[in-house]
Amino acid sequence: MEIVREESEPERRRGPIDHHCLDPHHAADREVLDNCHPSGYMNPAGDAVSGIYNLIAIGAGAAGLVSAGGAGLLGGRVALIERNLLGGDCLNTGCVPSKALIRGARALFEARRAAQFGLVEEALTTPVDFGAAMERMRRLRARISDHDSVARFREKYGVDVFLGHARFTGPNTLEVEGQRLRFNRAVIATGGRPAVPPIPGLAEHGYHTSETIFGLRQLPARLAVVGGGPIGCELAQAFQRYGSQVTILNAGEQLLPREDRLAAEIIERRLRDEGVTIEQQVEIQRVESPGRLTYFNRAREVRQLTVETILVATGRVPNLAGLDLEAAGIDYAADGVKVDDHLRTSNRRVYAAGDVCSAQQFTHAADAMARIVIRNALFYGGARMSRLVIPRVTYTDPEVAHVGWNCTDGQRAGVELLRLTTPFDDNDRAIIDGDEEGYVSVWIEPGTGRLRGGTIVGRHAGEMIGQLTLAINQGLKIEALAETIQPYPTLSDSLRRVADQYQMGRITPWQRRLIKGWLSWNRGARR
Repeated sequence: MEIVREESEPERRRGPIDHHCLDPHHAADREVLDNCHPSGYMNPAGDAVSGIYNLIAIGAGAAGLVSAGGAGLLGGRVALIERNLLGGDCLNTGCVPSKALIRGARALFEARRAAQFGLVEEALTTPVDFGAAMERMRRLRARISDHDSVARFREKYGVDVFLGHARFTGPNTLEVEGQRLRFNRAVIATGGRPAVPPIPGLAEHGYHTSETIFGLRQLPARLAVVGGGPIGCELAQAFQRYGSQVTILNAGEQLLPREDRLAAEIIERRLRDEGVTIEQQVEIQRVESPGRLTYFNRAREVRQLTVETILVATGRVPNLAGLDLEAAGIDYAADGVKVDDHLRTSNRRVYAAGDVCSAQQFTHAADAMARIVIRNALFYGGARMSRLVIPRVTYTDPEVAHVGWNCTDGQRAGVELLRLTTPFDDNDRAIIDGDEEGYVSVWIEPGTGRLRGGTIVGRHAGEMIGQLTLAINQGLKIEALAETIQPYPTLSDSLRRVADQYQMGRITPWQRRLIKGWLSWNRGARR
């Protein structure tokens, strides 16, 4: 149910904002709103906005916040424009709420398998308080929201914050809520939003996306997740663990289509073991009534599914509407703003960063792109997007983390790669923790040993992938992993062990015979 609150006069002038899953009458949600779109806030005006800004950031998600905050700390005259909530998707409807919900679900999962560790099983009979888990999520989101607050960016970074809709009026001018702003450089950082497929009856009968699902107060008994990508898999597992009966309807042949097939198979097997129903190669025909879907399955048989809630998780599209990009001479297409390797648009005064221009739709990628914008826009630098080494993590349990190339990427680039893999069921820490499912794989150039990519599937894969990211970013060879001393017992020791495979594999039969002969002679010579 939509909750309506009375708006102040400044808010009426700016137009209503989209609260998504925030309840203005809830204390924690009200704190988020007070931090990220404060009621009664007055935009800078008059002499305060005359002159030329060094940089204007349009959008206050990760890319916009880092661009504006970094430029402000360096002493630039900076403006930040946001029509909705500072913090963007990551704070309000993405990373923060989803990972809070996932953490609670993992705690439940751990309690339920307490008997595996020789403990009592009382937790198995304890009712799940889904509302309490959502309350915890709201409290954590409110606490973190201070990091992205209007007050912080004004006071700490010296940024002029404007709340309202921005549109270009020329190659170096913008208008926001009736005020004209001039800039030397600007960055489009308006992010993206959930893509919704044109399924007949879906809009009429209702659905959730990642923007609204975190507004739930009660756990749906039956949940359909449309899409088998990272968001779909993460939330499907979480809701199943809280007690929903979840069905994933996936159009593709495998879950997590960007990932290694072995990784996808592990995640599919885990989800099925936990009770999630997975339908692959599904073609949804229509939604006939609230929660009732008709679809073709893999065998082209007509099936029907009745659930309480539908979650659509079929990707994202860029936010471009209303920017009047044509007025600034900025090229764009359905997949976003067109940029070169320096993140410049066709208007050389204007840059873009984040989901609005990149297929790498991660908060940390937006952060990295914003740093490129600062260097190139303000200091005529030569930083390039193509030089970034960007890892990705899917926060299922086990997690799936990847960085760099795999064999398919190597083939596209005309580079032969060697894959080395070590499973976690041979790792002492994984055995101790009861988390043996998963592996470490690395892809290297056979001749040079240069690291090109890596995949980790395991409970703490997201924490481990940073070591491979650093090694690839620095152009290191696999010997660097072999020579790095890892603490014992840790999952990270598998990075050393996979490197040891390469080192041992380099010894030829002739070398083995030579070594054996030397050791035999040496044993006799030292008597």
